Amino acid sequence: MKLATWNVNSLTARWGRVESWLVEHAPDIVLIQETKQSDEKFPFAPLAALGYESAHYGQGQWNGVAILSRVGIEDVRRGFGDEDPEARLIGATCAGLRVYSCYVPNGRALDDPHYAYKLEWLAALARILAERDPTKSVVVGGDFNVAPTDLDCYDPSLFEGATHVSEPERAALRAIEATGLVDLTRQLNPGEPCFTWWDYRSGSFHRGWGLRIDLVYVDEVLLHKATASYVDREARKGEKPSDHAPVVAEFDL
Repeated sequence: MKLATWNVNSLTARWGRVESWLVEHAPDIVLIQETKQSDEKFPFAPLAALGYESAHYGQGQWNGVAILSRVGIEDVRRGFGDEDPEARLIGATCAGLRVYSCYVPNGRALDDPHYAYKLEWLAALARILAERDPTKSVVVGGDFNVAPTDLDCYDPSLFEGATHVSEPERAALRAIEATGLVDLTRQLNPGEPCFTWWDYRSGSFHRGWGLRIDLVYVDEVLLHKATASYVDREARKGEKPSDHAPVVAEFDL
């Protein structure tokens, strides 16, 4: 089974690239973030023509998360209920796997209310994961807007006193791992930066000025069935790409 997570930074602007990528790589399950579409605008029919069932949680021009599946979608859950008014989390069961697509708040600055919202959001996610059915394997993927360690940041000194690398954010990721999950890409590539995001400005992609903020967490059962996890840098090249590249995970199920 091949699973991918990708912040597409507007499915409207990036549809042609997403469609081509799906055709070329044929993943079984795709976790999408930042669709920036309403449910009415989401391309359910074009995706169905490619063989994908879809579940979407939209919010117009902001946020938006989706799950695409060639192996079925059941038991869809959107958001945290009344706890969060923004379209940042969607979960579903696909071929027996419980999967979540997450778009974690950016945080903006350490003294911004959005930073407190980010920490609260991650804590709510950890609570959901702690209460999950232990007999069902789980994949939690998406744009977490946190670089878990200094290896995941091209120059940590440039981010001192900023979001994405602060200790409370990293502790929030460790709390998610404490529910019994493993950062799959890092586990399989312990010494490689595996950056997933590069700023559009200053030639950051070509200079290697990136962050690894798009993550795939799996339980121990899936860890032992994983055969690969990698970043598709090719999808970050060319005309009008997303500023994120897809992260792919492959399993022998």
